[in-house]
Amino acid sequence: MLVALSLQSPVHAKDQSGTVQQHLVVVELFQSQGCSSCPPAEENLNALADDAQVLALSFGVTYWDGLGWKDTFATDAYTDRQWRYAHYHHRDTVWTPQVYVNGHTDLVGNDRSELNAVIREAQSDGPSIDWPLANRVEVKASVQHAGASDVWLVRYDPRTLHVPIGGGENGGRTLDQRNVVRELVHLGEWQGDDVAFSLPPASLSGLNTAVLVQLPNGGDILSASVQHAGESDTR
Repeated sequence: MLVALSLQSPVHAKDQSGTVQQHLVVVELFQSQGCSSCPPAEENLNALADDAQVLALSFGVTYWDGLGWKDTFATDAYTDRQWRYAHYHHRDTVWTPQVYVNGHTDLVGNDRSELNAVIREAQSDGPSIDWPLANRVEVKASVQHAGASDVWLVRYDPRTLHVPIGGGENGGRTLDQRNVVRELVHLGEWQGDDVAFSLPPASLSGLNTAVLVQLPNGGDILSASVQHAGESDTR
C-alpha cells in the first residue's frame, strides 16, 4: 500500500574521497529467494543500486525458509528488523516483497514508477556523519531531533550475485541479487551531541559499509552515509 508524502526533495552530496554522504534516500527491500513475487521488486532494487543518491539494501527474511527453499542470505536479525517496522506502523503482519523508504513509507516495490515517486518525495534532515578512519564513524551534533536515536551499521555486498535456486516457488531459476545485506549491527545511540563509534571488522571482504541514524524501534531514518569497499584509512 502506497502512502503519499508531501515533503521537500532530499539533498545529496559526495565528499572528495567518493564516500556518499547524507542525505541519501534509504530503500530497504525485505524479500526471500523462495518468494515468486519477489524477483520484480529485486530487479527494481538492483537498478537503484546504481543511483548515487539512493542507498538500496536487500534484506533476506527467514519466514519462507520452510517452504521448499532456505534463503542463502536470510537471518533472523533481518526478519526482526522488518517486524520492528511493522510494530512501529501498528501492523500485525509482514509480507514479501515489502519496501520501506527512509523507514517512513512502505510499498510492495514491484511497480518501478510508484517506487520512484516515493523516492522523489522522501527527505531526511538528520545529523551529519563523518568517517575520520575506515574503522571509525562520527555522528555530529544537531538540534533537529530531541531524544535518543539508534545508530546502525549495515554491511552489504555491492556485486550482482547470480544465485541458483534449487527448490520452492523459484526452483530452477537463477536470481540476480545486488546490495545483499550481510551484517546488521546496533552500534549504540545518538542523543543530539557529537558521538563516535569504532566499527568491528567486516566478516567478509569486499563489503560496503553504511551507517544509519534512525528513530528508535523502527522509526524514520534521519541520516545515512556509505563508505565503499576499498576506500582508504587515510581520510
